Amino acid sequence: MIRHAKFVKGAAVMTGGFLIAKAIGAFYRISLTGILGGYGIGLYQMAYPLFLLFLTFSSAGIPSALSRAVAAERARGRETTGFMNTALRLFALIGLSGTLLMCAAALVMSDLQGDRNLTACYYALAPSVFLVALVSVLRGYFQGKNDMLPTAFSEVVEQTVKAGFGYAAALTTSDPVRGAVYALLAVSFSELVALFYLLRKFAGERRVKSLRRTNAYSLFYSVFPAMAAAALLPLSRTLDSIVIVRLMSEYTSRAVSLYGLYTGGVMSLVDLPASLTGGFVAAAIPMVSASVSRGDGDGGRTNSALALLFTFAVSVPCALILFFCASPIVRLLYSGLGESEMNTVVSLVRLSSVSAVTLAAVNTLAACLTGMGRAKSAAFSMLAAICVKFALQWLLVSDPSLSVGGAAIAANVCYLVAFFLNSFYTWKGSGKTPLIAGARKNTREA
Repeated sequence: MIRHAKFVKGAAVMTGGFLIAKAIGAFYRISLTGILGGYGIGLYQMAYPLFLLFLTFSSAGIPSALSRAVAAERARGRETTGFMNTALRLFALIGLSGTLLMCAAALVMSDLQGDRNLTACYYALAPSVFLVALVSVLRGYFQGKNDMLPTAFSEVVEQTVKAGFGYAAALTTSDPVRGAVYALLAVSFSELVALFYLLRKFAGERRVKSLRRTNAYSLFYSVFPAMAAAALLPLSRTLDSIVIVRLMSEYTSRAVSLYGLYTGGVMSLVDLPASLTGGFVAAAIPMVSASVSRGDGDGGRTNSALALLFTFAVSVPCALILFFCASPIVRLLYSGLGESEMNTVVSLVRLSSVSAVTLAAVNTLAACLTGMGRAKSAAFSMLAAICVKFALQWLLVSDPSLSVGGAAIAANVCYLVAFFLNSFYTWKGSGKTPLIAGARKNTREA
């Protein structure tokens, strides 16, 4: 009962913070679509996949991996922050390398995507790769201690600064290219503010804790599987920005605008439930890891079931709202779009609503697998799902009658495949039906 109370408390703190942060971020992204228009938001969205790719290789999986490491040490009765100095130095170097590589790749990537205006967008976004690497290390440390407040608060600060600075800057120009660059500069500035807050918080921790050093190679080796698992989806979305746009360019001159409406207008709504359930993801890792470290595999699976139930409780109602209320939601939030663009977004939101559930569930189960020390299984699941997605994209998006709708169908199938594979690996060998068995055990312990 105490363990589950800690899980619920941690999840509540993280969910509350994520709810505020993601609500700010979602409404900012929605308002930005109206300010920048289809072309401007298209540039904004096309710059993000490459950024997320470098971000993934320099920082994705770090909070999960460090959270698992800290939780495992505490479960064994050892209190340590010694690896933090090594982690900060290691990932500062990796993050800086990512920033420099993104700058170097900016011109080439712009040519591949067919629009040179993207080069300036990449330069504006590049510093965030270095900053987020450090932010991720610090968030992972606090999450491993079941102290979710620093992560939650820093998320709110980050989104508030990004929205305030980005919105004000984008309003200063009528040029969609310059507006997109200003909005991306706001991302870098917001990460700097979040890093400053977390460093101040961590400075207080270091004054009262003894340090234990660890080898950089060993640390990276332990983190790499989680980083690889987290890298695959951003990598696939980077390729989406090339494949989808190029396929549609064969039969329409509005390829960039359609891609922008789909990723900026539709996916901003579909991704929201997954963002809101991020609290369950963060809280599940230390709880699952602590149980597994004590040799309590059933406890780890029970906590996984609990996290998944909470995820469904949030994501299923959101998906139903998106499907049945797509038209009024889109017309309220995207009133600046033309009638044709608005109808396109409505259709895509309804078509993609199922992904609001499956993507959230995939993220939760991937976190549980990381807590179990089975991040490789999560990586395999996502790799298989992405292969299915690209096969469907080539088949469906090439059809003018489906156009960008084919991309939405391919994404739906991708997340469904990943969900079923992650479910199999999470409860593999348990001999129990996951949700029923987990819920029953949770009820008995309570």
